[in-house]
Amino acid sequence: MENKKIKIGIAGTRGLSMLMGLKTRDDVEIAAMCDLSEEALKKAVERIGDDSIKTYRVYEDMLESDIDAVIVATPMQCHVPQVIAAMEAGKHVMSEVTAGVTMDELFWLCEVTEKYNKIYMYAENYIYTPQVQLVKNMVAKGVFGETYYAEGMYLHNMHDYLRDKPSWRNYWQCGVRGNFYPTHSVGPVMQWFPGDRIKEITTYSPGIYNDLGLKQDSGTTTMCRTEKGKLLNIRTDCLSPRPHSMDYYQLQGTNGIFQSATYGKGRTAGDFDRVSLTSNKTEKGEMDWEALINYNEYLPERYKNATEEQIKAGHNGGDFFIVEDFINAIKTGIQPELNVYKACEWTAVGILSALSVTNGSRTIEIPNFRKNMPVEEKRIILP
Repeated sequence: MENKKIKIGIAGTRGLSMLMGLKTRDDVEIAAMCDLSEEALKKAVERIGDDSIKTYRVYEDMLESDIDAVIVATPMQCHVPQVIAAMEAGKHVMSEVTAGVTMDELFWLCEVTEKYNKIYMYAENYIYTPQVQLVKNMVAKGVFGETYYAEGMYLHNMHDYLRDKPSWRNYWQCGVRGNFYPTHSVGPVMQWFPGDRIKEITTYSPGIYNDLGLKQDSGTTTMCRTEKGKLLNIRTDCLSPRPHSMDYYQLQGTNGIFQSATYGKGRTAGDFDRVSLTSNKTEKGEMDWEALINYNEYLPERYKNATEEQIKAGHNGGDFFIVEDFINAIKTGIQPELNVYKACEWTAVGILSALSVTNGSRTIEIPNFRKNMPVEEKRIILP
């Protein structure tokens, strides 16, 4: 594997979000693509600019080719069946979010990854944004002291999209209750609580106010308690009339606070990522805001040294580095940081939030996903 190109197959044309990250590497070959739509496949190959790419409409046919790994970027209800099929065919997998749509699927994911000993990487790309990585390093260096509270919000108005283009999203996303899409919020904030895991969640909702006849709540707030007693506030809202704000975060520690920009575009553009630290009080002894960019010294070296080509891959280099970590995991045979257990933990927050909100905001325990998890722990019991 060290001396040959790693052949990648992409399932679903949404996987082209990884395109620039893949194309910038000379040790990777985009060898195959699969999609039900012939028209989508044709456009995808044109975008990649390589007529030698093999195209398939049947996923299993692509798995029979000589690819080494698959990027699963199909609708979320397809993720687990396609990951299992790929691993049974001897392929490594990077899976888009969410990891699955039922708790049983999450347990199967862990089991099949352990059985076939293939790389499973969760494609939670919001973790790879420079802002999240910078704060992660500041936490590691103790800049914020002990961190104990964080917020993550994904506010994406899909109302018109759901009305004009009914699709799987009307069912598997907004056809259910609860915090159906938590990982863009949970993943980044959990980077700031190293060595911890989410132990229990409680989800609240103001009700259902959309006029589309969908069961999705008009905003959910999920309070997560970690094993070490820290608190996370995770909010998702995809049906309220409002501008997008898909990556808002806050982190509170004993020595200060980080707060991401809220209004980065539109008529009120101009907000910026900011911090306030006890070590930088004013002459009057008061805390005040300063720009996060002032602390760029804490950026990981690969972000500091990112080339223009890598940055253009998307998310200011994040879409290059997520691919880099996947390829390195395949080469070394070592599971990546965003492994199957984290993928299942963060996805379970969403799946079990539906159980919480439909039972009067009852507190639900999150399973401790880990290797060789006992079968008696693979069940959900209402307290």
